[in-house]
Amino acid sequence: MSIAENRRAHFDYHLEERHEAGMVLQGWEIKAIRAGQVQLTDGYVVIRDGELYLIGCRINALRSASTHISPEADRTKKLLMRKEEIKRLIGKVEQKGFTLVPLNLHFKGSHVKAEIALAKGKAEHDKRNTEKKKDWEREKGRLMRHKVSSKPSRD
Repeated sequence: MSIAENRRAHFDYHLEERHEAGMVLQGWEIKAIRAGQVQLTDGYVVIRDGELYLIGCRINALRSASTHISPEADRTKKLLMRKEEIKRLIGKVEQKGFTLVPLNLHFKGSHVKAEIALAKGKAEHDKRNTEKKKDWEREKGRLMRHKVSSKPSRD
């Protein structure tokens, strides 16, 4: 079940590999996520000391949050993956010019997971080509619907 999606990632990057990572969250964040108060659009993944961190994922606290905590909406969240996977991702990011981009947040059982992708940035002309393809697919669908609805009936 998807919670939040980063649709901009598909437009800005060529996505090579997808991986699933657990997240270290606080109690108020889980409650806010269940209520749909999360935004992933400006999020990105950084590597610090051999570990992955999600930055820019905004989780807005609920008004009914506890009085003894001070929720921070843009808190850096640690991502949990196996060491071998992290080392492999670090190698690719450092050598080949890839970056790590969060694609979505979803529930897996009672846990919140982040789907991240190893991605390469698109050039401006690639983005224009993506737009053209999307527009053509939309127009093709319109033409097909118009063609089907305008067929004469044989009575």
